[in-house]
Order: sequence, then C-alpha cells, then structure tokens
Amino acid sequence: NEDWLEQDPYELVESVRECITVVMDKVKGRGITSSLIRGIGITNQRETTILWDKTTGKCFYNAIVWCDNRTQSLADMLVLQTPTEKKDYFRPKCGLPIHPYFSALKIRWIMDNVPEVQIAMAEGRCLFGTVDTWIIWNLTGGTKGGIHVTDITNACRTMLMDLQSHQWDPELCSFFGIPMSILPQIRSCSEVYGTVADGSLKGVRISGCLGDQQAALVGQRCFQKGDAKNTYGTGCFLVYNTGTQPVRSNHGLLTTVAYKLGPNEPVYYALEGSVAIAGLSVKWLRDNLLFFSEASEIENLARQVENTADVYFVPAFSGLFAPYWEHDARGIIIGLSNFTNKSHICRATLEAVCFQSREILEAMNQDSELPLASLKVDGGMTVNTLLLQLQADILGIPVEHPKMAETTVLGATLAAGKGVGLWRDLNLVVNPSSNKFYYPRNSHVDRDGRYSRWKEAVKRCKHWHKTDVIERVQAVKYKGKLIFGVSLVGIVLAVGLIFALRSRR
Repeated sequence: NEDWLEQDPYELVESVRECITVVMDKVKGRGITSSLIRGIGITNQRETTILWDKTTGKCFYNAIVWCDNRTQSLADMLVLQTPTEKKDYFRPKCGLPIHPYFSALKIRWIMDNVPEVQIAMAEGRCLFGTVDTWIIWNLTGGTKGGIHVTDITNACRTMLMDLQSHQWDPELCSFFGIPMSILPQIRSCSEVYGTVADGSLKGVRISGCLGDQQAALVGQRCFQKGDAKNTYGTGCFLVYNTGTQPVRSNHGLLTTVAYKLGPNEPVYYALEGSVAIAGLSVKWLRDNLLFFSEASEIENLARQVENTADVYFVPAFSGLFAPYWEHDARGIIIGLSNFTNKSHICRATLEAVCFQSREILEAMNQDSELPLASLKVDGGMTVNTLLLQLQADILGIPVEHPKMAETTVLGATLAAGKGVGLWRDLNLVVNPSSNKFYYPRNSHVDRDGRYSRWKEAVKRCKHWHKTDVIERVQAVKYKGKLIFGVSLVGIVLAVGLIFALRSRR
C-alpha cells in the first residue's frame, strides 16, 4: 500500500545493541572501558508508534513510521467529530492539527485493527512508546524491570500531551479513545532514567533523551529565543526557539517543545515546520527511477546543467506537511519537454527541498515577527554542497553549516552529559568545530521568480488523492472504528547512541 510505512521494532533494538558492541570494541583499543563512560544519550525519530506486551516483550504490531499516511480517513472522520469540524481544534492545547503524522492516530489504528491489543489493555499488559521509550525499556531490563518513560520532546509529538501542564491530557486521550494507563511517564530531556541492564555497558546510566529535531536544535546551540536550525534528512525540519512561552502559529506551523534540560529546568518551546519528503526524494530517484546507484551521485548530475529548464518537482508522496497540512496532495514533476534530461530532474529535486524550506521560513518569519538573518543547517543531506548553495540562493540569506554535520548526535551527547552533572551550563561547552557559510549569488528577481513558479506547481498537486469521506466512512465503519488491510514497507531509522566520556585522571 503506497501510504503505509512500517519497521520491525525488534530490529531497532538489535541495531542499538549492535551499535553499543561495535563502539565498545573500537574504543577498547584506546584504553576506554565502560567504567569511564558517564552516561548514554538517545535520540530518535519522533511519532513512530509501537505497542507491546509488558509481560512478554512481544510487540502487537510493527512500528508505524512517522510519515505513514494510512490514517488519513480516520483523521478526516475525527475532524468531523470536533465541535468546530476543524483540524486545528486542539491546537491551543497540544499545538498540533489532527493529522496522520502524529502518534495518537497510529495508536488508534493499532487498537482498532489488532484484536490482541484490546485484550491486553483490559488486562493491564499493553504499553505504548515512541522509539525512545521502546529502546529505554529494553536497555533497562525489558520484562525484568524495564523503565517505561519518554522525554517531553517526544511526548509532545503524540498529540496527547498538554503543552502547558506537560502531562498527558485526559480530554485528548478521551477524544482519541486511548487509555492513559498505556502511556509512559513524561520526564525531562536531561536526567538519569535508569541504567543499562546487560551487555558491555551494564550499569551505565541513560541520562539524555531528545527527539531527533530537538536534539539537532541543542546540538546547534540554539539556546536563545530567535535561534533556529534546519535539518535535512529523510524529511526536512526547521525549528525556531521561541523561548519559555509557546507561540501559536497562524501560518501552518507546529507549536512544540524545544527542550527541558533537567527536572528543575524551564521548558523551552519552538515553532516547527515539517516537510515529509527531502532525502526520501533522492532515494526515490535512485531506487524507483534508477537514476543512479549511490545517493551522493545526485550532486554531480545536478551540476551538469545550469538550471532546471523550468522543471519543478513537488515530492508530495504522502501529502503536503507544513504549512499546508493537506494529506490528499500527491507528487508531480511539471514542465517536462523533449529537452529535459535526468540532470534537470536531479537539480529540480534538490531545489524542491530548498523551496519547501523557504515556504516554512516565510511562515516562521510571519509568526515570530523576527525574520532570520541566516539559517543554521545540518543533517545527512548537507554533505551536498550544491544543495547548500541552492538553499542560500532560494532563501536570499546566508546558510551556516557546521563542519560536524551530525548535530543531532551532539545534542543527545550534551543532554546526557548535563544529566549526569558533567556540565551545568551547556552555553559554556566549547563548540567542537567552526562553521562554513554559503551566501546568495543570485538576484532577488531570479529568486522570487523561481519561487513563484514553484508555488504554481504546488497548487497543481493539491487535492489529487480524492476520496469522499462520508462514503468511505460508511463503507468501512465497524463499531465507530475504521478497518484497514495490512502491508509492510521497510524504512531506515537512525537511532543515535552517544557517550559522554569522563576525562581520565
């Protein structure tokens, strides 16, 4: 099914255990043992949903991935059940629209389609977690005393947490029909959650946890109101620190938690613009269209032409995320002619990432009323220097790239170190690398003209995946729930495990 994306939750845990084993084997030759490791930080894809039996450790279903779109009809039905019949009805409470992106709808789908789940809930055996919770539970013992916790940055992406109280909200849980008994305890991003139960890191404390985009925000040292970063990975995520008060977006952005770096530290909030398809569009060119064998080859192909020859690519494979939130949009490549070759399409793919980032940045500038003078960037795609230059050209502001692009890992490291008292103030931690800047090289006339054409392409991709909501609900309604089939598509999850090392005396 084109809208379904799942992962094997057991493989996620095994990849973490393998990571630990490989890292410890490598550092052993440098005289580093587990006794020198002060803490472990975890960062993860947010929203991805797992339900399991706490008595057996068995998952009731595969992990449903953050960009899975199977619950679009359920989302439409739930919108009609709100008093205003608007998808933004709960935004004042949780900062999020009713949308398949968030965990609540994925939980609801599993509850409705896996009979064992309802039985386990009735018997008090069912646990829910995003990937951070699943990993921590397993590392701290699993069925033998595993700790069932999450951090506030992951909790706020479930659509079940109140942004003001920082706790699970009874009204939200009731609306989605999700029992609060299955939810993990919400903790800060920087504290000791438990210790590793076995393996080469047995006894080492797990002391940091952030969702991947918030971890990148911390890793980029965006600790001041008005600081922002953009991460280019599978998707693309621009996060803007709004300080200790949540800012409500009027332009399609999400109000979310930025971080809480300790149990007694204040909560910082952010505005976030989420793009579902960034690096995935490059993967699509490689795997589906067979344009190249390695993703890195796209840069050389795109450099073979000076422009896209008026070709525009809107990769709305699972609908449009921010600032539109239209799940019935679908991807298009427009402007093709007999002159078009794959280099034009490759360049249009890179520009699509940049145009989507501009849309989010413009919305963010309107909401914050404090336009960004430059943009910090990170993530796997930023090894592509053409992408960074295109981004500067399309935004019209400098793009700042750290030499260490994996700021997500750095952010989890900083949180872990603070959680065990290695650092008191992360502002005082020395930046490990200098940054490189990319400056705009084109005119505003060229920049705005291309952007205007992009916006025209976006208009044409909207409302393509048409379904009459009422007819569909009536056709598959069963006890007020929606019934779906089962399919499996693998997707890679990056889980960063990082270690803060105690200096040797």
